[in-house]
Amino acid sequence: MPRAGAMLYESYQLQDDLVAPFRLMAQNLRVATGFACWGLGDGLRRQFAAALEMVSRFELSHTRPDFAIESVESGGRRVPVSLEVALDLPFGKLLRFAKKSDTAQPRVLVVAPLSGHFSTLLRGTVETLLRDHEVYVTDWANARDVPLEAGSFGIDDYVDYLIRFLEEIGPGAHLLAVCQPCVQALVAVAVMSEDRNPATPRTMTLMAGPIDPRESPTEVNEFAVKKSLAWFERYVITRVPQRYAGGGRRVYPGFLQLVAFMSMNMDRHRKAHQKLYRHLAAGETEEAARIKDFYDEYFAVLDLTEEFYLETIDRIFQKAELATGDYRYRGRPVDPGAIRHTALLTVEGGRDDICALGQTAAAHDLCRSLRPHLKRHHLQANVGHYGVFNGKRWEREIYPVVRNLILAME
Repeated sequence: MPRAGAMLYESYQLQDDLVAPFRLMAQNLRVATGFACWGLGDGLRRQFAAALEMVSRFELSHTRPDFAIESVESGGRRVPVSLEVALDLPFGKLLRFAKKSDTAQPRVLVVAPLSGHFSTLLRGTVETLLRDHEVYVTDWANARDVPLEAGSFGIDDYVDYLIRFLEEIGPGAHLLAVCQPCVQALVAVAVMSEDRNPATPRTMTLMAGPIDPRESPTEVNEFAVKKSLAWFERYVITRVPQRYAGGGRRVYPGFLQLVAFMSMNMDRHRKAHQKLYRHLAAGETEEAARIKDFYDEYFAVLDLTEEFYLETIDRIFQKAELATGDYRYRGRPVDPGAIRHTALLTVEGGRDDICALGQTAAAHDLCRSLRPHLKRHHLQANVGHYGVFNGKRWEREIYPVVRNLILAME
């Protein structure tokens, strides 16, 4: 039976190519309205320019936006920040945010999700952590840009990368994982603990991740289990067009993931764009900029390799292998009970509609060898999924808990 998703990428690319001239025309016309009134009053001219800008923004980006973190408040003063590549591997880089500090600060590896968006989705997480820490982040590659010669990249490869990144950072580091990679982070720490790897992190913070997706299943969880693995392979896996470096690679495209996420809250996104148009037409540039900044990030998408996506559906969501004790890494059983010295903090949002209550806290039962003083759980009752790692609640209420655990284990 032919695969229904075989031509998905080609169809998307054709549509984007057809729309591109209209975006360019709208952009050029918008620039022109800044120099000529065209016989229109100021109000009508702003409305016309706003409409043109909305058209020019009708596109997705497939490259990582800039982190744009140039300085932070640290140690009571403003210090410059520069971005360095600490380790460059085919499917991901280890980025380091370098800043001058009078004293050594705890080193933290932030594990970004590989779920259709770039690591800059955690810009707010990183910026807050930089106040008191030396921060590293996983920067996953867009699979469509990785040549076939680089091989495959599945869940176990993701774990390999985390171990390699922690070894590059060195002994005494801390680990903070957000959303989907909480499973791989826990597996990596379990494997490193069993192997007595000197780079095993001192603390492990798991934030809103599906350690046991059977707990309080959400719409996302239910969708992942109600379809067979063969269905996902047939309908959502496609091949990258030859115009890209990864031409021929089979992927789950980021634009599909974006559509799936937007469909969950389509009315909210529609209202946000209506509000954006009103701000632009009224000349309210600051208000418009906040909405544009969010969607510039939200509409920057990356593709996942076929093997990583299907293994995530199969092993993490459908079989819940880690929670059931059936998870194997490179053929060897994974036992979180091997973790004895890495302190555990789990964080959940009370209004999280992607990773619901209990799914992340399940890590505490799995890490059965940890003494009680090395286990902590924080429930932020008034935030959704995004608010767990970004925004005012993260900065004022969740981050202090994370910081205190790290300090306690230094």
